[in-house]
Amino acid sequence: MPLRILSLNAWGGRIHDPLLRYLAAVDADVLCLQEVVRTPASSADWLTYRDADVELPQRANLYEEIRAVLPDHDAFFAPVARGELFDGEIPVPSEFGLATFVRWSHAVIGQSQDFIHGAFLHDQWGPHPRARNAHGVRIFDYAAGAPITIVQLHGLRDPAGKHDTPTRVAQADALVDFIGRVWPGDERLVVCGDLNVLPDSVTFEKLATLGLSDLVVGRGFNDTRTSLYQKPGRYADYMLVTSDVDVSYFEPVAAPEVSDHRALVLEIG
Repeated sequence: MPLRILSLNAWGGRIHDPLLRYLAAVDADVLCLQEVVRTPASSADWLTYRDADVELPQRANLYEEIRAVLPDHDAFFAPVARGELFDGEIPVPSEFGLATFVRWSHAVIGQSQDFIHGAFLHDQWGPHPRARNAHGVRIFDYAAGAPITIVQLHGLRDPAGKHDTPTRVAQADALVDFIGRVWPGDERLVVCGDLNVLPDSVTFEKLATLGLSDLVVGRGFNDTRTSLYQKPGRYADYMLVTSDVDVSYFEPVAAPEVSDHRALVLEIG
């Protein structure tokens, strides 16, 4: 059986019901999700994120809801910050970050999480560009008889755009250092997520020093966004692999639309 890995920016669960149906049906062994909300102190279904003149609906306990539709997966949550969402006018402390799910049939034999930009804030979201983290798992793939390391991240967002900046270059260096702490260097490696950079970013040069190459641009895809994203620039999400990863299938999924990002689905033979 191939090993199926999915990466998706869940967009705070804004397309809630289709998202949960898709995650339950896609039959992925490893799911790497960005923009996941967890609000243990609230029983509300929806809360509101506010930043200046921006207001966005957020599914209050998206992490727990995804856990419920993936009952045969181990779940890991890596918060990047704890700030305020709003239930009407009432502020509610909420966590926001990465979630990784690994099917029980694959043993998690190592993991690590750390910040690649900034640091955890316990009482605010922080100024832009906000803190970012990465989460990595080493699993034993019994079908292949070998381990594999999978790292996901949500790259920093800069309101000025996705071009390289000194901060993004430093983030790339920190990511390479982080990968070296979870990946032993002599096994298959997959790195994925919403990197928030352009295809010509120095990020890819730095990741190439680990033997990683990107499947999105490398296989001729030029769109990782859905119709729900109305701005110019269609690149955000990437999936990179080392040469020993036997790619049998890869696609930025156009439908169903469960976010303003497309899911990236990789099958390894």
